[in-house]
Amino acid sequence: MRTLLSLLILSFTVILQAQPINKSSTDQLKVFGEELYENGDYVNAIEKLKEYIKEERDDIEAAYMVADASYKIRDYKYAANRYALLIRKDKGQGTYKKDLFNYARSLKQLGQYEEAIPVFEEFLEFTQDEKVKAMAQIELAGAIEAVDMLETLGLNVERIESKEINSKQSEYSPTYANDGETMYFASFDENKLIRLDGTNEDYHLKLYKAKKGKKGKWEKPEALDMEINRPDFHTGNVKFSKDGETMYFTRSEIDPSTNEVTSSKIYVSYGADGNWSPPQEAQGVNGAFLAKHPAPGELFGREVLYFSSDMEGGDGGFDIYYATKKGDGIFGEPVPLIGINTIGDEETPFYKDGNLYFSTTGLPGMGGYDIFYSTWNGTKWSKPTNMGKGYNSPLDDVFFSLSPDGYSGFLASNREGTSSVESNTCCNDIYEVLLTKVEASLITGAFTEDKQPIDSSDFQLVEVVNNTPGKTEFKNSGTTNKVNYALEIDKAYMVIANKEGYFPDTIEFNTVDLDETKEFAKVLYLKKKPEPVKPKEPDFETITINQAIELKNILYDFDDDKILPDAEKDLMVLLDLMNKYPEMKIQLNSHTDAQGKDKYNQELSQRRASSAKRWLIKNGIDVRRIRAVGKGETEIRNECVNGVKCDDDQHRFNRRTEFVILEGPTTIQVEKRQFKKSTN
Repeated sequence: MRTLLSLLILSFTVILQAQPINKSSTDQLKVFGEELYENGDYVNAIEKLKEYIKEERDDIEAAYMVADASYKIRDYKYAANRYALLIRKDKGQGTYKKDLFNYARSLKQLGQYEEAIPVFEEFLEFTQDEKVKAMAQIELAGAIEAVDMLETLGLNVERIESKEINSKQSEYSPTYANDGETMYFASFDENKLIRLDGTNEDYHLKLYKAKKGKKGKWEKPEALDMEINRPDFHTGNVKFSKDGETMYFTRSEIDPSTNEVTSSKIYVSYGADGNWSPPQEAQGVNGAFLAKHPAPGELFGREVLYFSSDMEGGDGGFDIYYATKKGDGIFGEPVPLIGINTIGDEETPFYKDGNLYFSTTGLPGMGGYDIFYSTWNGTKWSKPTNMGKGYNSPLDDVFFSLSPDGYSGFLASNREGTSSVESNTCCNDIYEVLLTKVEASLITGAFTEDKQPIDSSDFQLVEVVNNTPGKTEFKNSGTTNKVNYALEIDKAYMVIANKEGYFPDTIEFNTVDLDETKEFAKVLYLKKKPEPVKPKEPDFETITINQAIELKNILYDFDDDKILPDAEKDLMVLLDLMNKYPEMKIQLNSHTDAQGKDKYNQELSQRRASSAKRWLIKNGIDVRRIRAVGKGETEIRNECVNGVKCDDDQHRFNRRTEFVILEGPTTIQVEKRQFKKSTN
């Protein structure tokens, strides 16, 4: 099974032709059958060994080869029958107890889950191989879950009924081109067993494209040109970039003597509308390992290429890796996907809108390969989720992909109903996935607490992502109290209603897990605000640059420049301002009255201004931020100039210290009680 789906190209469909025989003895039939079995030519081996067993019914060794070969070509019905017979013939010796695993898997892939469960349990009691035991436990868990699994609602999976698309050989990697109408896929385009005896001159897997016609029927496919379908290589695993202008695919080679893949590399081609440039090997993602199933996508906000590989260091046989795009066809070092890869095989990745879809054998599933998906939340992948019944079957379901609009897609499967060249379940066919279009809408309205409508209300529809508000759509209800919104599926929302004079109201809801179209109706009730109270006059006023501000309490004794204790109160406030605005530079202006000589008053005012400056410097203010200026009696604020007789209160009105902002903030706010604007 691992070999078959790791190749996804030839495997059992290429038959090695052995030398013909005419009349053989019974022993020669066995020898010939064994040789074919050892060479991987399982179809012919089964044919010869069946003929042998008709004569030698008790040959357990031959019975084993028939059972194992049937299992390998995915003929599970015959394999289960042969394994059951083999184990009965073993007669308790235990020689073939190891084959209970494949027997149980055969039953499981026939959908006989209740019959498979006790066989898995018996195998788990027998095996000592820890890795095989782990896989058996996964298979058992999947069988138990599958017993009660319900059909996925809103899903229709139909086989494409076109013999020109679904041949009796396997088809692989169906995917939509960017136009949403053209399907690309890989096929052998052959309805017979391929024999490497010269009968089939060109037996290699090729890429095809087909257009959907007006009536929904697929038109006849055509092979891509030889630039893409290079002779002697198997070409498949096709995917497209989001803009549809880059095509990724693989070229593989197989050793015809062993039926083993010897190389598989990822290629890239550019173009559109089917006109593709000569491909080049993608750099960074190929090496001394098998690289396949390229799928362009995003991660950490950058373009990446997801792909499957068996390179060393993985968790299982094939794991999914990503490589960051560095340029056209150039990628960084591959990194395994933590949280996605298992001890089984992870293959056929497909990325769309933050979701990674892939098939795996390493998680509990309905069959062999089941389709799972995981969502990227910006930091890590969510726990993978089984896509459910319908997407998955008891058999192998791989190559899931979606159309650009997300409501249709494809998968490849060997489920019952396929057209197969050998047995009913040997080969993959392409199935079309059709999803019922589920739509959601919202009607919402604003009302008073006593349920009266409120017209001309403002509404906000807010998308909530990881409990954080995101994209917002605004609407006003106009002359009514209601508005309508179109919603997206699987989203969380918050609706906010506002109206002047009312408190806002909010409602939260989501459209997660809708399986049918639904209109949400949400009512918001707004509580009326109380009448506004006349605002209190502010206790602050704004001071602008170059405006003189008087320090009310900086007073001096007559004919003295010492800072009095009361003056320190204002200086402390000024100190706080200087610390609050470290970029502010000021000028301290000191004024005297007109008593005394002019020169003396000038010198006294300078000493007083310098005294205030020293106080500020002593308390930590940089000297370069303060300029001290003595104004003397040059700016008398009343009539008390030289020669005019005034009382002491009139003269005191002129004795003052002010500060002016020279640099730094253009405005500051201060408490009115601390300072007053100068009147000069």
